[in-house]
Amino acid sequence: MADIGDLPRLVVESYDLAKAYLVQETVEPAKRLGRFAGVSLGAAVLWAAGGLLLAVAAMRTIVRALPDGVYFEALGYVATALVLALVAYAVIRLGAPKAAGAEPSEDGGRS
Repeated sequence: MADIGDLPRLVVESYDLAKAYLVQETVEPAKRLGRFAGVSLGAAVLWAAGGLLLAVAAMRTIVRALPDGVYFEALGYVATALVLALVAYAVIRLGAPKAAGAEPSEDGGRS
C-alpha cells in the first residue's frame, strides 16, 4: 500500500491519466468528425453546383430544340422544371432509408 507521501504524486498521475483519456476519447474523435463533416459539406456544394449547371444546360438544349417563340420557350422552361422534379423525386425515393418495421412480418401481421 502507498504511504501518505505518495499522495500528491498519485493525484497528479490520476489527473494526467484522466486528461489523456479525455483527449483520446472525445477530442480526437470530434476532430475526425469535424473533418468528415467539412469534406461532406464541400462535396455536397460541388454536387449541387454540378446539378445546377447540368439543369441549365438541359434547359437551354430543350429551348433550342423547340421552335422559336415566347410560348415555346416557356414550354421549354416548364418541361425542364418537370424533368428536374421527377429526377429529384427519384433521388429522394432511392436515397431515403427504409423505415424500421415497414415490411410485413412473417406471421401475417399478428403479434
